[in-house]
Amino acid sequence: MLHPSYSDLMKVVNSEVEQGEAPVVNSRYSIVMATSKRARQIIAGEEPLVEGKDKKPLSVAIEELNQSRIKILGDEE
Repeated sequence: MLHPSYSDLMKVVNSEVEQGEAPVVNSRYSIVMATSKRARQIIAGEEPLVEGKDKKPLSVAIEELNQSRIKILGDEE
């Protein structure tokens, strides 16, 4: 089982959306695309925003998202 789960990550990402506004993320696909893009940035040399020298880039990206260190921007932003 994936920890944190997709639903947990979606709650974290959408936590700053005010009531009545459309959620930033409403599918697992969006979470996968965002974390994979961040993992590629880490592989390319960007500095991770969380501790985890021995972790794989995708694990680091998921942890960054879970800790709200990175944000997923909507289409308008």
